Amino acid sequence: MTSTKKIGLALSGGGARGVAHIGAIQALEAHGIFADVLSGASAGAIVGALYAAGKTPAEMMDFVKDSSFWKIFQIGLPIDGLAKLTYLNERLADTIETDDFSSLKKELHIAVANLNKGNCELRSSGTLFSTVMASCAVPLIFKPIELNGDVYVDGGLLNNLPVGPLRAACDIVIGINVMPNVPVPAKAVQTALGIAIRSFELSVYANTIPSLRQCDVVIEPKSLHQYHIFQFNKFQEIYDIGYRATLEAMPEILALVGG
Repeated sequence: MTSTKKIGLALSGGGARGVAHIGAIQALEAHGIFADVLSGASAGAIVGALYAAGKTPAEMMDFVKDSSFWKIFQIGLPIDGLAKLTYLNERLADTIETDDFSSLKKELHIAVANLNKGNCELRSSGTLFSTVMASCAVPLIFKPIELNGDVYVDGGLLNNLPVGPLRAACDIVIGINVMPNVPVPAKAVQTALGIAIRSFELSVYANTIPSLRQCDVVIEPKSLHQYHIFQFNKFQEIYDIGYRATLEAMPEILALVGG
């Protein structure tokens, strides 16, 4: 469909759950809806970079399937106990021609957390791959990324759904949150790991609430909660959930775009 309204698409972080973003984009495009401005954190930054570079949903799924995608988040045990994101950098370089925001076909904003200054930055210029890697550098799991002398980690730590730049530039903002807050059973928080994971999820969701309120449409598939953030062997199921959830929201989206 043809619309004169500028559309922004915000893509949250969420590890493997980020594959749902690809399904959502497929559903949007099937109805003639193409985002003009993108933003993302962590996994949302990866999908956002691919989409902004002109990759189709099918090509993005090929990236997932052909990249042994789980290696991007593979946890090793180097001397300092932190894994590197080297493989992610290699796959981005193989897939996106130029390592610079200026080469992208769509405007893109990526959230990164500056450990030195203690704030969230939304980057939309400069080197692309290192910014994406910084946005994916989950603290205590991956090595932080140094950019211009400062140290950066996962943008989702402070802003998991970066809506601000979209709200300022777009008529309609669609937010896709793949880390919904869903009650968990008692057994899920009875171990140290379970408590740590749940605490992290709640902290991330808390910083997402203000962003959700700024969106015109929120797509937040609750069933994604059954998949943990490193569950890359379920990518087709996760893709399908994103696709179906977006179809369910389509009447609301079409009313806004066509109104």
